[in-house]
Amino acid sequence: MLERIDSVQRRYEELNELMSQPEVASDFDRLQELAREHAAIEGLVVKYREYKSVIESIEETQTMVDQGLDDEMAELARDELEDLQAKSENLLQEMRLALVPRDPADDRSVIVEIRAGAGGEEAGLFAADLFRMYSRYAAEKGWATEIMSSNETGIGGFKEIIFEVNGKGAYSRLKYESGVHRVQRVPLTESSGRIHTSTATVAVLPEADEVEVSIDPNELRIDTFRASGAGGQHVNKVDSAVRITHLPSGIVVTCQDERSQMKNRTKAMAVLRARLLDGERQRQLQEVTDSRRSQVGTGDRSWKIRTYNYPQGRVSDHRIGLTLHNLESVLEGDLEEIIDAVATADQAKKLEAKVG
Repeated sequence: MLERIDSVQRRYEELNELMSQPEVASDFDRLQELAREHAAIEGLVVKYREYKSVIESIEETQTMVDQGLDDEMAELARDELEDLQAKSENLLQEMRLALVPRDPADDRSVIVEIRAGAGGEEAGLFAADLFRMYSRYAAEKGWATEIMSSNETGIGGFKEIIFEVNGKGAYSRLKYESGVHRVQRVPLTESSGRIHTSTATVAVLPEADEVEVSIDPNELRIDTFRASGAGGQHVNKVDSAVRITHLPSGIVVTCQDERSQMKNRTKAMAVLRARLLDGERQRQLQEVTDSRRSQVGTGDRSWKIRTYNYPQGRVSDHRIGLTLHNLESVLEGDLEEIIDAVATADQAKKLEAKVG
């Protein structure tokens, strides 16, 4: 591993030289390309140089101990050696993690799609609970949320709700939420007090720029119709709702939450671009033979990833065997402990696959 990092350091020094050359400095595109590569490896090189400095200090201190010191100085030297050894181990681990390729989409905002699954009206209510949970988590992180499209059930639930979470790093955290979520509780409509199990699916898509996803207008069928909501709410007298069908892929996106047809169309196109980009990312994952072994639940949307058990007040994440007994706070948006644990396990698996 250290040999590989040493080669990265040599490339870093080479980049420094290249970027200082007049012919490169005058070529903006070339300079930007080299600057991006330079920034991507700078953190690793800084840690490597610090590691080498610590190793040098360990060797010098050990030499002093071997040459003989009085009791007081020897004890101080041994304490320093212990601290330096711990520091070197921490730096080694940090460098290992830095070698794991970072998902280029991690800094992006996301589009989250929640759909009621098995369980009828109760599944719709659970979808609403998940939407509230993510909204509150986003608020705690300082991210803004905006509903792109929704289909209400009429009793406070959602058959489907699609919303944007706008904030730097949103995908790096929320990507671990994709999958099937299961709730076990006694529905309000259940007179006998029996526990029901319902599900909802969550898909987290990194937002796509227009330049990333090329969409031929001739491959779109755009229909407009009058928006309507549960119980006659939000009914428009004009055709403001928009349905966009991407003919090559068969993807259909509907948006009717805005009163403006143009706003609905803009939102629908944003969702369509995100779905097309996600489809390409999923295909790339499938091409990697060990992709399923080197990630923790960020790929297959059919995975049952988590159970929310009301009678026992617990939340269980099945991907990493984590069980917490703080259901109420989790549903209020306190997701950091779960996401941290899943992210750490994901990093460890990727590192294991890379080293192996």
